[in-house]
Amino acid sequence: METKELTMPTKYDPQAIEQGRYDWWLKGKFFEAKDDEKKEPYTIVIPPPNVTGRLHLGHAWDTTLQDILTRMKRMQGYDVLWLPGMDHAGIATQAKVEEKLRNEGKSRYDLGREKFVEETWKWKEEYASHIRQQWSKLGLGLDYSRERFTLDEGLSKAVREVFVSLYNKGLIYRGEYIINWDPSTKTALSDIEVIHKDVQGAFYHMRYPLADGSGHIEIATTRPETMLGDTAVAVHPEDERYKHLIGKTVKLPIVGREIPIVADDYVDMEFGSGAVKITPAHDPNDFEIGNRHNLERVLVMNEDGTMNAKADKYQGMDRFECRKQIVKDLQEQGVLFKIEEHMHSVGHSERSGAVVEPYLSTQWFVKMQPLADEAIALQEKENKVNFVPNRFENTYLRWMENIRDWCISRQLWWGHRIPAWYHKETGEVFVAHEAPEDIENWEQDKDVLDTWFSSALWPFSTMGWPDTESADYKRYYPTAALVTGYDIIFFWVSRMIFQGLKFTDERPFKDVLIHGLVRDAEGRKMSKSLGNGVDPMDVIDKYGADSLRYFLSTGSSPGQDLRFSMEKVEATWNFANKIWNASRFALMNMNGLTYDEIDLSGEKSVADKWILTRLNETIETVTRLSDRYEFGEVGRILYNFIWDDFCDWYIEMAKLPLYGEDEAAKKTTRSILAYVLDNTMRLLHPFMPFITEEIWQNLPHSGESITTASWPEVNPEFTDEKAADEMKLLVEIIRSVRNSRAEVNTPMSKKIKMILKAKDEAILSTLESNRGYIERFCNPEELILATDVETPEKAMTAVVTGAEIILPLEGLINIEEEITRLEKEWDKLNKEVERVQKKLSNEGFVKKAPEKVIEEEKAKELDYSEKRAAVEARIRELKGE
Repeated sequence: METKELTMPTKYDPQAIEQGRYDWWLKGKFFEAKDDEKKEPYTIVIPPPNVTGRLHLGHAWDTTLQDILTRMKRMQGYDVLWLPGMDHAGIATQAKVEEKLRNEGKSRYDLGREKFVEETWKWKEEYASHIRQQWSKLGLGLDYSRERFTLDEGLSKAVREVFVSLYNKGLIYRGEYIINWDPSTKTALSDIEVIHKDVQGAFYHMRYPLADGSGHIEIATTRPETMLGDTAVAVHPEDERYKHLIGKTVKLPIVGREIPIVADDYVDMEFGSGAVKITPAHDPNDFEIGNRHNLERVLVMNEDGTMNAKADKYQGMDRFECRKQIVKDLQEQGVLFKIEEHMHSVGHSERSGAVVEPYLSTQWFVKMQPLADEAIALQEKENKVNFVPNRFENTYLRWMENIRDWCISRQLWWGHRIPAWYHKETGEVFVAHEAPEDIENWEQDKDVLDTWFSSALWPFSTMGWPDTESADYKRYYPTAALVTGYDIIFFWVSRMIFQGLKFTDERPFKDVLIHGLVRDAEGRKMSKSLGNGVDPMDVIDKYGADSLRYFLSTGSSPGQDLRFSMEKVEATWNFANKIWNASRFALMNMNGLTYDEIDLSGEKSVADKWILTRLNETIETVTRLSDRYEFGEVGRILYNFIWDDFCDWYIEMAKLPLYGEDEAAKKTTRSILAYVLDNTMRLLHPFMPFITEEIWQNLPHSGESITTASWPEVNPEFTDEKAADEMKLLVEIIRSVRNSRAEVNTPMSKKIKMILKAKDEAILSTLESNRGYIERFCNPEELILATDVETPEKAMTAVVTGAEIILPLEGLINIEEEITRLEKEWDKLNKEVERVQKKLSNEGFVKKAPEKVIEEEKAKELDYSEKRAAVEARIRELKGE
């Protein structure tokens, strides 16, 4: 295919090149999974963002990593499915819609359940549209033909199937338990939806009088309002202070109810007075003690956090108002004798921020132990889930090993309605996919399922399960990788694993790539209260998607947090600009070269052989590190190759043949520029899709789009170690001359005499054959190449591998300053020699290190030693010794 006429503008403008490109990709269906049996499938399901708002930097980071993986695998010849979708996010979305209604002076009760759900669907459509726009701005290669939503019909069917199946197996049950209750949203929360914060509170010390009038027993509490629901006082059975009181009763202050003193091993004799009040309806530990001693459960609070009828005269008061009043009343009665300030951890609702109330409630639960046991056992097997970095496997296992039953019911209207019906007369429970036939006699459970219940099925429910004959389920499940933050290992990752195992008999994904959180430049978490949040779309508007993506994907190592810095994004823009300018120069000098005319068989210069060798090394390293998810290292490798090797060295050296008279050399150089630039754009494409597509479309190429171009492969014919060593010597010489000139303020434009003293004839031959490069980049008035030459007294010298550079700078250097400079150089080289020798004398290193590494260290020792000797000789010469 012939190259197009060069359409690249002189200036790099990310907005201009990104405009319209995504729609072009979608129109070409480049991101759609092809169901090609000849190719191996590779699947990622997107962690579905909540339809509560716009995407943040964490989403941008997470999805960019997935896009890199899927673009790379597509180029490597896999049949890639990257499945998009969104989460209905029960509590969060309902809260947003209720807030919107409040602003309109309405509540959900004004609308009724059906109309409220309709309103929430409208919200979902609006925000799903925003999210898709953001995905497009980021350039995400998603297969929209398979987009899913956690409340769509297919996923709802999967949810019902799982609920009914677990219920029939005795793994879902309904029971009265102490749950985490959010009085603000009036719903149950699972343990991991509760955020614990240190709050300044108090210990309230009270004396409960013994019913027989023989004395009292001391207890302390942080929640005096719950005493109204006390049904016992507990002491340790071995506590000598209280053994004689076990079985007696105390009179509960204010209420006047007699309650027993019971003995229970749970009580800590060393803490406080060694006696504790027991409130089974308002504390999870008290609930368990209550079960052991058949204690009554007295609930004294309403769902909204106000006190109920059993709270007697405090009925209708807010729980915290009640606390103040009851403290006052107990002080007046002489029951409360001490208030001690106390900093303690208090649970708050992750969604509403309200203080969570441990609350007795009838809820639906998943019995977790059998499911957790299977998930733990999987990690001992060959087909386990691989955590990257693997330290997070321990985080996951620790949680699984200490699992508690999962409260899955939520008192909401937005979500998957629990498929359970209660008979209006008998109270019988009916659990099934569909309602009972005589529906008029039954009432469906008003609650919905925890959002994570449906999210836990995401890897397989999105593929058509429970229809196990579904084409996508058979081909694309289990998935290859999951990319997510460490903050939802418990919420989501663990639940997908145990549900995947239970319902598909397979791990839902092979690898879990864990990243951290995006923090601000000072390392603080981004939050509304700090005002340090950054909208990724604003960054794209300023610097382009490619700059943001490259910064996010290469700015940290797996598992680590990422510090966001606008300066670093700007530095990435500079990198993109460098790529643009270098590519434009190369394309302008290709002289209309077509793809069929690319010919790499001609005679190559040392620079040609070197850049092809470096390209091979870069392809090998980038591929290997990408397979290990080391994108930070990949970024460094690509940056160094593109900026230093290709732009700063090869392009500059390519100007010699390009501007010369040798037509054969011109043709070879153009072909190498085209070949290297093409392969470099392919390597960079997963990170910077827009700029690479734009440049690639201007290059001589075959194929429609870089998205479906093949991933670069190492060509062994192009690896030339000798040329690489020769080029290394030339670069050392040129850099050294530039540094020496700078030290004595002699600009490159001023011609100077230059002597290169080669160590041996082989080095001399290399210098002779590359005289043109040395003259072009060092600008000598006279260039002497020899193995034996007299060094003038007033000259600057530098030592490189295999040669000494002598610059006679009569009148420009100060002998004393030159000696000082050389002594510093000797000191630096001496330290390198000592470091390598210490390494080689370490028996542990020599035994464990591969032979190649040991040989490399020995070569370094020889190189540094020779350089040190040459510098030493020159110092003696200048000193006249």
